Amino acid sequence: MKTKSSAKKRFKLTGTGKIKRKHAFKSHILTKKSKKRKLALTHTTTVHEADENNVKLMLRLK
Repeated sequence: MKTKSSAKKRFKLTGTGKIKRKHAFKSHILTKKSKKRKLALTHTTTVHEADENNVKLMLRLK
């Protein structure tokens, strides 16, 4: 089975096996968003536990 190309570009695996992702809503229309909000969207976070299985299937890790 092939890996989903879209998932391959969007997710990375951490050393502990969690999946890193970027925040959405920071590509355009940034003038109405506060500096605090934009800074928070800059940082990466982990995929929620409920979505982890679906992402692992897309990356063929499961």
